[in-house]
Amino acid sequence: MEWTTMPNILVTGARGQLGSELRLLVEEGREETFFFTDREMLDIADKEAVEHFCRENAIDIIINCAAYTAVDKAEEDRENAERINHFAVKYLAEAAQAQQIRMVHISTDYVFDGQNYRPYVESDPVLPQGVYGSTKLAGEEAMRAIAPEGSVIIRTSWVYSSFGNNFVKTMLRLGKEREALGVIFDQVGTPTYAGDLAEAVLEILPQIKDQKAEVYHYSNEGVASWYDFAKEIMALSGRECHIDPIETKAYPTPATRPHYSLLNKAKIKEAFGITIPYWKDSLNICLERLGEK
Repeated sequence: MEWTTMPNILVTGARGQLGSELRLLVEEGREETFFFTDREMLDIADKEAVEHFCRENAIDIIINCAAYTAVDKAEEDRENAERINHFAVKYLAEAAQAQQIRMVHISTDYVFDGQNYRPYVESDPVLPQGVYGSTKLAGEEAMRAIAPEGSVIIRTSWVYSSFGNNFVKTMLRLGKEREALGVIFDQVGTPTYAGDLAEAVLEILPQIKDQKAEVYHYSNEGVASWYDFAKEIMALSGRECHIDPIETKAYPTPATRPHYSLLNKAKIKEAFGITIPYWKDSLNICLERLGEK
């Protein structure tokens, strides 16, 4: 699809990591009209508010970056996780279907059980292990059932950014405060720089076909454990904090984390012709933006 007129694009979750990265890219020069919203501006869990906002602003595309991402807190706060990760997605999809709006929704590797032996493809069986994953899966299923034309679901993993709270910023802070840290080595995935994901989303927007809620996977290239990730953060930032590898069982949490979160990105690369950066290269860029290089 080529733009015949410049579209109006609604971005939800504008204060989050991905939403902030999208805003940064837009500020660098885009011709489309973007509406960056947070909960104060638009409560996406309010069906009537969503429909009204989309109609009044003649929205052509929705990019849903909003999510309840407090994985451990969600175990005791299912109502709010359900509200944002499930019902809000349903209301956005209903508005998209009714008003012929294209939609991009961001989901997660947590829809899988983390027990695979090869990178997950989009058609692999889903089996979330906690409230966060199950509510995100419910959002996916609601979107697919409503089936708005020209809609895309992108599952991603281990997201970090120069914005918001994330693993990179936590490691940088603790690396200054402590001489040594224990970091889990038996959970494997790929760190994903939200800036790269934002660029990919903008790149695929004009290429989205009239299809029914197609699922794609996106993370940076490469493989790492949280231990590897932490080691690289310390090395690139010049921290002298020693990182010790520990097992998951030594660091119990309310929510079960996937032991294996690698995502196969062949489908999204082939469909949209995008190139995905290597995770260490992107981490370097993020640290430079944070002034840690």
